[in-house]
Amino acid sequence: MGRKQNKHKSIVLLAVLGLNIMMLAGCASYDNFSETFLVKDNPADVVRIGVFEPLSGKDEDAGRLEIAGIELAHKLYPTVLGKNVELVYADNKSEIAFAEAAARKLADKKVDIIIGSYGNVLSMTGGEIFHKARIPAIAVTCTNPLVTKGNPYYFRISIIDSFQAIMAAKYVFNELELPKTVILKKEEDDYGTALSQQFSDKLVSLAGTENAAPVVIEYKKGKDDYEKQFARIKDSGAEVVYLPCGADEGAKIIKQARQYELDVLFIGTDLWRGKGFIDAGGEAVEGVVFTDYFDAEYSVTQRTGEFLAAYREDYGENIPDSATALGFDAYLLALHAVEKQAEALNEAKRDPEGAKSITLRDVLAGIREFPGATGNITFDENGDPIKSVMLTTVENGVFKHKYTAEPEWN
Repeated sequence: MGRKQNKHKSIVLLAVLGLNIMMLAGCASYDNFSETFLVKDNPADVVRIGVFEPLSGKDEDAGRLEIAGIELAHKLYPTVLGKNVELVYADNKSEIAFAEAAARKLADKKVDIIIGSYGNVLSMTGGEIFHKARIPAIAVTCTNPLVTKGNPYYFRISIIDSFQAIMAAKYVFNELELPKTVILKKEEDDYGTALSQQFSDKLVSLAGTENAAPVVIEYKKGKDDYEKQFARIKDSGAEVVYLPCGADEGAKIIKQARQYELDVLFIGTDLWRGKGFIDAGGEAVEGVVFTDYFDAEYSVTQRTGEFLAAYREDYGENIPDSATALGFDAYLLALHAVEKQAEALNEAKRDPEGAKSITLRDVLAGIREFPGATGNITFDENGDPIKSVMLTTVENGVFKHKYTAEPEWN
């Protein structure tokens, strides 16, 4: 009888040992095994925020700028609703091939909400997984409309490119009182074409007449001589030229325009922000205006001052990058959504019949005029922000705040 029991125990032990070996063999390391089989569900006293960013690879530096803002906000606000906030990092390594695995890691860890990633394509790759897992995500600096379009679980803090053009048109119409305007753009350029169309459409809408549509003048890619385009601009009597292009190209065009004695106001986009634009353009770019997401020298809200004070305490007197300010806002917005969801759930307890589906995604979709460091944020039907846009000028060789274009809050 004893031999039979011992034999039975041995068979069981061998079976358990074999199962363990099979399980361990399926994992690349003990860490992977631990994550796969030993990680418990999210504790009730912890809110977990996934940080989906390139912590390595070609986009690491850009990703770190976003993370700096997230971590700065986390340092100021490490708890929400009496719960500790845990940042859970997933490195997408700047590559699509790794982005899917990083996104799945966050989904498997059952984080409550996700921030990131830098890079439109990386975000779109992760977005498919977040959508299936029904975990809301907030992109920080992505500007491609496809990141949020068609994905009800992806939101963004940064405005999309075309929204810059809309606010530039508002500046031309409201502040400059609609002077004669033309558009100068590169042929077959998706970026310039999209912004030019939005700029023109908004001017027509504001003026209420098709006559307000600017004449479009194009130039070929790689062109070095713009004399024909300048002649057409001068003949048109234009006072304003909308020029949606990169910094190097913009500086080169404007410099030649001044040599041609073309006295117009050039208006560009956020691509012009950077010391390289001023270095390349020199005195020629004095007085130009461009749309921007954030101006460290100009407080939009009380939250702007809080961000700048915290940043300077941690990093000295350096001027923060707009990506860091946007990362700061993304974290604060995530906490705000958690708080609003708790309020909604409490309200549902009092009025069960009036309660609807109350998820973090629902709460984010309903955000209206949330005060962030980069301006007040309201999400539209695509999860894109409707928010203030800075207009910056160049004055005595440095960037200066020129004007704040406010959107319609509807």
